[in-house]
Amino acid sequence: MRIVSQRDVDSLPQHFIAADVGGTHARLGLVRTGGDAGTRGGTLQVAHYRKYACAAYASLADILNDYMGTLDVGPVTQIVIGLPGYALDGVVINTNLPWPVSIAQMRAALGLDAIALVNDFEAVAHAVPRIDPSETVIVAPGTGDVLRKPVIVVGPGTGLGAALRIPNGARDLVLATEAGQAAFAPTTDLEIEILRVLRRKNSHVSVEHLLSGPGLMNLYAALCALRGELPTLHAPVEISDAALRAGDSAAAQALHAFCGLMGSIVGDLVLTTGAQGGVYLAGGILPQIRDFLLKSGFTARFLDKGAMRTVLERVPVRLIEHGQLGVIGAASWHLDHARTDHQRGQ
Repeated sequence: MRIVSQRDVDSLPQHFIAADVGGTHARLGLVRTGGDAGTRGGTLQVAHYRKYACAAYASLADILNDYMGTLDVGPVTQIVIGLPGYALDGVVINTNLPWPVSIAQMRAALGLDAIALVNDFEAVAHAVPRIDPSETVIVAPGTGDVLRKPVIVVGPGTGLGAALRIPNGARDLVLATEAGQAAFAPTTDLEIEILRVLRRKNSHVSVEHLLSGPGLMNLYAALCALRGELPTLHAPVEISDAALRAGDSAAAQALHAFCGLMGSIVGDLVLTTGAQGGVYLAGGILPQIRDFLLKSGFTARFLDKGAMRTVLERVPVRLIEHGQLGVIGAASWHLDHARTDHQRGQ
């Protein structure tokens, strides 16, 4: 997803704003560049960073305007924004953001030379070469040679995002996906019963109807219905907290189902995309339940693909803390594409 409006920009700026916007939070950073920042050897520095609660603002433009007011630098003329969904005729198509996003309205409100949009997980995939393995948690070690093979980044937040990074000489290719909108296909008896409950309200039950913050709520409510109980928890964090404390059996069952299903879906994505180079688990939820995830059925379900088990045993799975990674990824994407466009005379 990309839209750029630019008034004859002769060179890349020394600083610009990169944003990672989700349904719950917006993370913004003032990015400074060094060397050939669009390559693996270049440097990106997030010189100033701030996190916003999206629901506290009437629009994305209001968040950007507030952030720009906190900066003690010269005029900022370029912004790149990573966010879920697609852009169509200058408007972002997405069901997880709390407000509509229009490029024309933001450009008029903020008076910028350039605004660029990129899919949020496409942005994170652009940050993969900048991830230090020591800053990740191994979920499944893998046994294969992963050098210069496709890698997939996937994770649940307000929705479920995924993007594929494919080796391609000096500049890798990154493909955004809408994996979260694919139809949910249950593989256990319990998941079949959960699907039956969810289909009472929706004819199309997507993967992110279960693997996301709202999805955890759906899982919990469906399990309560199957258990003949009334739900007593009313937010994803309440469910995960109750499960982590082992104080609510329905919450614990929901979180176990969540982690198992996550493993199954990630295994499917590796097989369908050929991501033999590994998996990076991102998003806002999984780092918060890290210890629970590591003890859950995630890996067993990830590997439970019949004859393809031996293939998946070779694929490493790592958990990354999303944090500033989305900001860094959006900045990396912007530098890569802006430099390519400039070289082509666009």
